[in-house]
Amino acid sequence: MNMHKFVMPEIIFGSGSIKQVGESCLRLGAQKVFIVTDPGVISAGWLERVTESCKTANLSYSIFSNITTNPKDYEVEQGVKEYIAAECDAIVGVGGGSAIDVAKAIAILTTNGGNIHDYEGVDKITSPLPPMVMVATTAGSGSEVSQFSIILDSTHHVKISIISKSLIPDIAIIDPETLVTKNSLLTATTGLDVLTHAIESFVSIAATPLTDVQAINAMKLVTKYLRPSVATKLNIEAKEKMAMASLQAGLAFSNAILGAVHAMSHAIGGRFQLPHGDVNAILLPHVMEYNYIAAPEKFLQIAQIFYEESCEINYVNAGEKVVQYVKKLSKDIGAPQRLSDFGLTENDADTISEYALEDACMITNPRDVTKEDVKTLFIQAL
Repeated sequence: MNMHKFVMPEIIFGSGSIKQVGESCLRLGAQKVFIVTDPGVISAGWLERVTESCKTANLSYSIFSNITTNPKDYEVEQGVKEYIAAECDAIVGVGGGSAIDVAKAIAILTTNGGNIHDYEGVDKITSPLPPMVMVATTAGSGSEVSQFSIILDSTHHVKISIISKSLIPDIAIIDPETLVTKNSLLTATTGLDVLTHAIESFVSIAATPLTDVQAINAMKLVTKYLRPSVATKLNIEAKEKMAMASLQAGLAFSNAILGAVHAMSHAIGGRFQLPHGDVNAILLPHVMEYNYIAAPEKFLQIAQIFYEESCEINYVNAGEKVVQYVKKLSKDIGAPQRLSDFGLTENDADTISEYALEDACMITNPRDVTKEDVKTLFIQAL
């Protein structure tokens, strides 16, 4: 009998749950917390909710918000300096993948020392991290429940993937109310990031029955609720369902890892500073079409989820059907369609393919991938 592992944090899910931050930190023994966030979260008013919760719990706090999309190694280093100077003993990440990944990276260096590049790869962390509470505000990255931290190497312009069970937060808080301040484009691209997480983890060579159930549920929710969530900020049910989809897809990929979409997206995003969700949205149908022959039974299941038995689907046409569905969904919600729209050209194919093949996410892709394969997929997506 095969042995399966499944790791996850304590999860607090529901409208108004952001008010649980202070009490959660107290339960972990915190006295002064280091809050990592970004300017967008601050302007939306969610940081104020977090600090109010800390005040209610009589917790001192220090705020670090000097981070950007595709967070950089030097931003992590600055955060570590401020954490130490403020004499904090716990970390709270508030935001999307950028803020939460930086919070995790800061946690690594505060107890393990060295340079963040030292921890690239799998299981390089040796000392316990400070208590971590992560508050998701985007319904996209899944970082609040994952064992990943993705940081940009600003010297080589490539993203490094840090994977360790030590990065699983102690407590993850998912409050769907935070999604009402997202604009339609961000809702669309983060929603397609959720779908990418679900699909890649489902067809991953490391998938298990424990991850499959999470991935399947996430796909079902995205299929039904992403369009209405993009259409209006006022559809609270759609926001709640997409928050749940993001959570479940995060649990799936944290344990089953990902595939070629994310390996290529990390390479492209690192070199060209493009939003992660935008790149995933463009690459997903091309990689799905490439991977189909490696897992036809899985793609048949995906097709049945997408179409709910509304058309005749079999092993012969399932690959074509799922690609058509994702392309139509992407167009319907106004997501980017081509990499060339961001200024990328065929001249970038060699560099991107080299970096993508070195990414840890490529290891669990269901179909073997060569440099020429990556170049072909890249050019198809232009």
